[in-house]
Amino acid sequence: MCRKIVTAVCILVTFILQSTVFPALPFFTVTPNLLLILTVSFGFMHGKRTGLWVGFFCGLFIDLFYSNLFGFYSLIYMVIGYLNGLLYQVFFDEDIKFPMILVAVSDFGYNLVFYAIQFAFRMRFDFSAYLIHTILPELVFTVLVSILLYRVFYLINRRLVRYELEGQQSPWLKK
Repeated sequence: MCRKIVTAVCILVTFILQSTVFPALPFFTVTPNLLLILTVSFGFMHGKRTGLWVGFFCGLFIDLFYSNLFGFYSLIYMVIGYLNGLLYQVFFDEDIKFPMILVAVSDFGYNLVFYAIQFAFRMRFDFSAYLIHTILPELVFTVLVSILLYRVFYLINRRLVRYELEGQQSPWLKK
């Protein structure tokens, strides 16, 4: 139960940061996709089921507040969380390189799907401009922010695991 509450708080705080703090910073032209970092991190650390649910709720927040096509972001984030959860078996404790690669690949895939649905279906085919002005700056910024944010999510995960293990060793649970 504690893990679910902490996960919900992480989703809520990350959504608030992504939608209020980072767009208000005047020296950035693009904002990092913090919810994508959260989805990738939780999927990678906890597996495909958790990645799927975290992705669903992250996408649901975006759908509820910003989308005119309801369910679009929920589906994209669910797929991203599930696919990153498939790599749960290769989770290493202190390694930051692999999660950064996962965030980069996930962000690039997210932006490709977004381009295909939002622009290509409306016959706007200037992909090179979208790549140079939107995808690459957001990808770089998201990966740079993921260095810090992944560490925070990792520390939260480590404390939750420690708390759950202490609860299992409680004398109240022994028969």
